[in-house]
Amino acid sequence: MTTIALTIAGSDPSGGAGIQADLKTFSALGAYGMSVITALTAQSTQGVDALLAITPEFVAAQFNTLYQDIQINSVKMGMLMNKEIVIAVHHLLSTNAIPAIVLDTVMIAKGGHPLLKSDAITAIRELLLPLATIVTPNIPEAAALLDCGEAKNEDDMQKQGDELLKLGCKAVLMKGGHLSGSQSPDYLITQDNVIRITSPRIQTKNTHGTGCTLSAAITALLPKYNLVEAVMQAKNYLQGAISHADNLNIGNGIGPTHHFYRWW
Repeated sequence: MTTIALTIAGSDPSGGAGIQADLKTFSALGAYGMSVITALTAQSTQGVDALLAITPEFVAAQFNTLYQDIQINSVKMGMLMNKEIVIAVHHLLSTNAIPAIVLDTVMIAKGGHPLLKSDAITAIRELLLPLATIVTPNIPEAAALLDCGEAKNEDDMQKQGDELLKLGCKAVLMKGGHLSGSQSPDYLITQDNVIRITSPRIQTKNTHGTGCTLSAAITALLPKYNLVEAVMQAKNYLQGAISHADNLNIGNGIGPTHHFYRWW
């Protein structure tokens, strides 16, 4: 049976992040991808120049049109832009059954541009975290969700992951890419287990869209595998995409990962 994955996120016209990265990732991992666009951006590898939010009503219209026609196996939430869109997405996902829900708490672009208004963080914490099969914050995003200081080490990461789990999600993947060191440690935290996942830190500036790609990979794989296996396979896929990123040579800034490194 074909896996059908939906991304609810913003558009990145440069193709490295957002719905474009999500759809590439879905395809690379054997899932049929669909999208609900929450925001338009004018951006390149050198940063975000402009943002335009889609109305909550049109976000809902996109979703409802798809849901009434096509059985969705998994959904990923990415850039949601503002509180009104968060509320709309919460209503859609809490009233329509989708087996696997991945929350990627997109807040800041790789170049530092804010992608989420401050009043939306509380709404995400209260409305969307309890719906999530898994949430995938990096260190700054976890701190923002918990309204606390950023984790300084792996012990802090694990403690913050535990606190996020208490907010109602089924699992947390705490991403440690912001820590220093030759290894990049992540922690997969559930009610029953804590698994440390580490991979060598790849020396490249071309990491645009890594968070989008990882969460999209988990979204594509969750309908086929259990949570741990889906996360492990997604991590392996991302590692390959980053390790081949320099082969693309896209743009003059922070370039994208190579979503199709297995083929070309």
